[in-house]
Amino acid sequence: MNCNKKTVRDIDVSGKKILLRCDFNIPLDKKTGEISDETRIVASLPTLNYLLDRGASVIACSHLGRPKGEWREDLSLRPVAKRLSEHLGRPVKFAKDVVGEDAVSLAAALKPGEVMLLENLRFHKEEEKNDPEFARKLASMADIYVSDSFGTVHRAHASTEGVAHYLPAVCGLLLAKELEALGGALNNPRHPFVTVLGGSKVSDKIGVIKNLLKKADTVLIGGGMAYTFLKAQGKEIGKSICEEDQIPYAIEMMETAKKNGVSLLLPVDTVVAPEFSADAKPTLVSSDAIPADQMGLDIGPMTAEIFAGAIKEAGTVVWNGPMGVFEFPAFASGTIAVARAMAESPAYTIVGGGDSAAAVNQFGFADKMSHVSTGGGASLEFLEGAELPGVACLLDR
Repeated sequence: MNCNKKTVRDIDVSGKKILLRCDFNIPLDKKTGEISDETRIVASLPTLNYLLDRGASVIACSHLGRPKGEWREDLSLRPVAKRLSEHLGRPVKFAKDVVGEDAVSLAAALKPGEVMLLENLRFHKEEEKNDPEFARKLASMADIYVSDSFGTVHRAHASTEGVAHYLPAVCGLLLAKELEALGGALNNPRHPFVTVLGGSKVSDKIGVIKNLLKKADTVLIGGGMAYTFLKAQGKEIGKSICEEDQIPYAIEMMETAKKNGVSLLLPVDTVVAPEFSADAKPTLVSSDAIPADQMGLDIGPMTAEIFAGAIKEAGTVVWNGPMGVFEFPAFASGTIAVARAMAESPAYTIVGGGDSAAAVNQFGFADKMSHVSTGGGASLEFLEGAELPGVACLLDR
């Protein structure tokens, strides 16, 4: 996929109306409706300030949650408009609809240096269906489309791909940074190139492993998915999570790694417990023989040391998926060890979005990484080498 796309820096935005696709899909407190994590709002500010400071007027838009095409007060973007206004130090006008009368009249009256936010895009089922007429109505309010929501570029929706058929389309600063970081790591990595893959399912990472076995020097596999690989080697895994239908694939991948000269490392020791619970009693065992009544919930300290050694000697490290059930303190050590090794490594370090990003934020390592991605599903598909519709539609440099 071509990652060399035009950005807001490549065009004249002065006096132009910009339709800016942001990612304001943020967690709200169920009881109070207050914003509980504003990371994504803060991440949107550089592009917003860049456009507003250069005399553009901005029509920001986003989805929030999964309203399935219906109006839901608890998924309104109104609280985001209020918080955004506080961050920008200027009013953010809020449209009560998306392509209706209120949105259209507010957009028409918008002056240079002013900003408005449309209501939740997914209140319209046409958004996720990439309905051409809905996309045309969105586009008709603006002169230029700017995509700055990496978390949604793997979806061909009206606001991520459809509008680019009607307007000149470029990257915002956040999306440009994602493409540069991930594209550079995959297409021109500093070697040794080490990838760390975790999470519970092999099936979620099939495309990623296939693609990375062509590019990486070392692949480290932890998390729940490791037990499918261990079983494929004929080892006892007790009650550990295992995708039986993926065992042939795991065998094939281990053979491909050997053929390609890629070092594929699996856990040598495992922290097990009799049940999936925060209070379960942890025990350290060899990965060769997990007791029948136990399940693996984290990599062991010897594995963590081996993985950390590979990470510290790397030129580039890409990590996607935790090493264990890091939400339970007794089974967080492996994930913390990988995060710490990456933080201390001189390598260019990239953390894929989703649980890995949540983990480095939770344990205080985020600011020590070269890049923490803002998109879970999008970064996975990027690592697979898939074409992302919301990137492919943007103007090439």
